Amino acid sequence: MSRTILPTIACNLDADILSASLPLLEEGVVDALEWSFDALFRQDHVIPEWFHDLLTAYSNEGRLIGHGVFFSLFSGRLLPEQAAWLQRLKQLSRQYRFDHITEHFGFMTGSDFHKGAPMSVPYTSGTVAIGRDRLQRIQDAAQCPVGLENLAFAYSLDEVKRQGAFLEQLIEPVNGFIILDLHNVYCQLHNFNIPFEVLIQAYPLDRVREIHISGGSWETAVTDQSRSIRRDTHDGRVPESVFELLEHTLPLCPQVKYVVMEQLGTGLQTEAAKISFRKDFQQMQKITEQFLEHHSRMDAVPNNFLPEYSLPPGQVIEDEYLYGEQQILSYILEHAAGHAEAMEQLQHTALRNSVWGIEKWQPDMLETAIRIAQKWK
Repeated sequence: MSRTILPTIACNLDADILSASLPLLEEGVVDALEWSFDALFRQDHVIPEWFHDLLTAYSNEGRLIGHGVFFSLFSGRLLPEQAAWLQRLKQLSRQYRFDHITEHFGFMTGSDFHKGAPMSVPYTSGTVAIGRDRLQRIQDAAQCPVGLENLAFAYSLDEVKRQGAFLEQLIEPVNGFIILDLHNVYCQLHNFNIPFEVLIQAYPLDRVREIHISGGSWETAVTDQSRSIRRDTHDGRVPESVFELLEHTLPLCPQVKYVVMEQLGTGLQTEAAKISFRKDFQQMQKITEQFLEHHSRMDAVPNNFLPEYSLPPGQVIEDEYLYGEQQILSYILEHAAGHAEAMEQLQHTALRNSVWGIEKWQPDMLETAIRIAQKWK
């Protein structure tokens, strides 16, 4: 276990992110980089030499971490694009030394592999088996620790409460870890009116190796115009409430090594936004430093988050029935005019009275799922 915590920037091949981050990089205060490596998989991008040099500098210090976005961990069928993704990761892992690799929890909506958004799946033994199989393939390709990020979106309160235990089941065979995204937690605290003390203890906090903070946006709820829904859009400043969550969460996570500042380039197109981004990073850094000044991290038993022994993945685990359900759900989310129409259509599909539990889905969250899917479509 690292005895320190590294303030990190999610820094990709994006002009706005890079220009916002450059003064911090020049000051030498960015202790690590998180790179969404698969954003380049959509096209045959050649990594510019200057960006390669930046990645290599952090890689050589063991302070480069990789964050996947598009793998679609829970797709019922292992798609050719996923096999290609794993091969590209294997190649990159020979070129750069990743301290760990992470992916998003969920499956990607949409028939096009890179045109979708991560959505949740039923918490069943079948989805556990698929998730474990895919995580083992990622670990085999990267030959480093692997982890999963908690999802901001959920259809119901029950789903929110069970996500942490489900994540723990998934990562157990590879001795994996959790990215605890605190803005995702913030979304759930607000959208489902659940106390922080209850929600945070639902996660395996001794498995948290990385924490994310970011901003987002508000949308008016369709069922109650006086109510708002918090969205994890990554295009705004970090709310003060998320910084407070960071202060409360750090003492609970004895294995945390990275605290990562995330923001999309679309939210960093003005000089004022870039200045605000740097201020948010500095506040994150200050909170981390103050925590380390007042808390000893010598008591926790170190966890390297590597499997006890490495075995090549076995036969691919697939579920064609689940894959079909995912295709149905994706199509409805991408084409429905609203939550009422979507639910009416879902009631005439295999998802009715199924493990998906659509009868318990909250209308506002179904509407949010529609907006997410149609935005990314």
